[in-house]
Amino acid sequence: MSLLGRILRFCWSFVVGDDWRVAAGLLAALVVTWLLQREGVSAWWCLPFAVLLLLIGSVRREARAAG
Repeated sequence: MSLLGRILRFCWSFVVGDDWRVAAGLLAALVVTWLLQREGVSAWWCLPFAVLLLLIGSVRREARAAG
């Protein structure tokens, strides 16, 4: 495997990790924050709120899968 291939595989594994839903949710939260900020809305609250919701959802999914 080439060096570029190994780097891309590492980046994918690092960003997406075990749960692609969290990565997709964070990407969506970043886009929403950017769009709100572009419209002049103070959007500092968007990312912490999204992280909290994503964490709760991730823990619930793992708890269901474990038991």
